[in-house]
Amino acid sequence: MASTAFDLGLRGVAVGLFLVICIVLLRGAPLRLAARLALAMCVAGAAYAISTAPFFPMGSFGWNSPFVVLSMGFPVVFWLWAHAIFDEDFALRPWHGVLWALVAGLGLMAYNGWSAWPDLAATCSRLLALASIGFALLAAAQIPRGWRAGPLTGRTSLRIALVVGITIHLTLTAASGLAAIPLKSMSLTYSLALGVSALLAAWLILFYGPQNRPAVAGVGSGAAGRAAGPVSHAGVSASDQASLHRLDHVMTIERAYRREGLTIGALAVRLGIPEHRLRGLINDGLGHRNFNAFLNSYRIEEAKAALADPSQIDVPVLTIALDAGFQSLAPFNRAFKADTGLTPTEFRRRAAAQRVAHAHIDNSISDF
Repeated sequence: MASTAFDLGLRGVAVGLFLVICIVLLRGAPLRLAARLALAMCVAGAAYAISTAPFFPMGSFGWNSPFVVLSMGFPVVFWLWAHAIFDEDFALRPWHGVLWALVAGLGLMAYNGWSAWPDLAATCSRLLALASIGFALLAAAQIPRGWRAGPLTGRTSLRIALVVGITIHLTLTAASGLAAIPLKSMSLTYSLALGVSALLAAWLILFYGPQNRPAVAGVGSGAAGRAAGPVSHAGVSASDQASLHRLDHVMTIERAYRREGLTIGALAVRLGIPEHRLRGLINDGLGHRNFNAFLNSYRIEEAKAALADPSQIDVPVLTIALDAGFQSLAPFNRAFKADTGLTPTEFRRRAAAQRVAHAHIDNSISDF
């Protein structure tokens, strides 16, 4: 009884941490792809903590089915999240949703179908275990991208640790299922692993993400730019704070992100600081996963301002992309869609519709 109470307590803590992470992520809206997938992972993790807990009803399709579906689709979401955090060009495709639905369906049948169709449920259980191992290994295969991105920072190291930990947990859980080890005998181990994963995820989100997006001063107005507000980062040393101020000036006022072929080494020389220190400021201080994501955040903000500017309504999207620092249209479209969830044309059309709606409201108020 004591072990069961401890098990349930650990699961409650894990669910609470996952919900806190969800709240923090939602407060950072609009969410980028990696953050949206992290949100989905937290929801799936909370559902897993609930659906595998002692006394959770299984064997029949009822109110418990949504929890099972969300939790059993976790391996696919985990794989997609690992892709997104290490590959800046990654984008979701419709077939990713199909994969998620297939794995979640296998899980639903494996957990809730054994009383009505025991043979089918057993087959689905084995297929689910194999799929979980496969997606876990595919997620771990993304780790070398993090190593190739440059020297490891605290943020990147924590991401890698989280990916490795979840991969081990998924693999061992699936292996125990293939070995027909009863779920009850592994419940406490599962809850401990969940607690550790939730703590790592909370540490990653609360201390290393998501940061405020950079403000690009003066874009879309035809001016050379105006000074942005002071950069403030709690817990940053005085020397790093000064470097961040200088970096903010170089990016927002001088618009260094527009320079063709800009490298982190060249930017470090311009700031007068070592490259490894600048990389740490960008990754840990500002919360960007790599240098290209850092540059693209400024470029996308400038492009968004230009696309929303009625005086530039006839300027081609390609021209806006090139002016912002992109070398061609395809990378711009991918980065823009990953950042906003919209294509540049859709974003421009929505901005125009909002202007019309605001004008209509203003006219109504003045008539009143």
